[in-house]
Amino acid sequence: MTHISDTNIDMSRRGGFALRNLKLFGSNWGGIVAIALIWELAGQLAGQFWLPPFSAVIARLWVLLTDGSLTPHLLASFTSLTLGFAIALSIGLIVGFLMGVFNWVNSALDVYVNAMMFTPGLIFAPILFAIFGLGFATRVSVVVIYAVFIIIINTAAAVRNVDRPLLEMAACYGASRWTALVRIVLPDAFPLILAGIRMGVGRAVKGMVNGEMFIALIGIGGQAARFGKQFDFTSVWALSVFIMCIAVVINQGVTHLERRLTSWVE
Repeated sequence: MTHISDTNIDMSRRGGFALRNLKLFGSNWGGIVAIALIWELAGQLAGQFWLPPFSAVIARLWVLLTDGSLTPHLLASFTSLTLGFAIALSIGLIVGFLMGVFNWVNSALDVYVNAMMFTPGLIFAPILFAIFGLGFATRVSVVVIYAVFIIIINTAAAVRNVDRPLLEMAACYGASRWTALVRIVLPDAFPLILAGIRMGVGRAVKGMVNGEMFIALIGIGGQAARFGKQFDFTSVWALSVFIMCIAVVINQGVTHLERRLTSWVE
């Protein structure tokens, strides 16, 4: 009887796990499938050149990815995105941490960082063009400008909002400032810092596309701009879907990493 009971419990757990996975899959992909179906129906019924059916867009995207014409542009885009975000991440974490720890640094930089956060990155395009020309450095700089300030703001806020009772307790036990930073401040601020990094990734992708479309005319954004001038809206939609897929994959990857690294918080 005990063996049968244990078997039933195990089967029940497996069934519950499968049901949860099914619900998760439905919540993640159900909306996407619904949008694709509505898009396909609207494209078929409208018959407008600027709104091709979803099936035609996917077919065009497959051609672009398999005929080799998009490969060098993908390499250019991912190279500028990777380097630009790496620079933004390094600067953002260092400056944000200093603003969070030292009041005088926060007072000196807070107004300017927040002002830059809400200033459109492309407004600096003429300056970047004058300094670097229409080259790789300009595209990387745009990615940095788009991503760095949100990382700075979140990192500074995370460090400044550490629970004060924890710091007071550490001081009562004679912990040095360095020990308090490593053992208390960083672990407590880590989840919010990761949230800022996740938002920075999304802004970096936007900066990559905008920089390529309006400044360098190269990469995925440059190809989208070229297709737009040719009124090839099927290709424009195909690249738009591809860029959204890139953003979703990167966001999901960072979110998964965030959950793994902050599992101890729950």
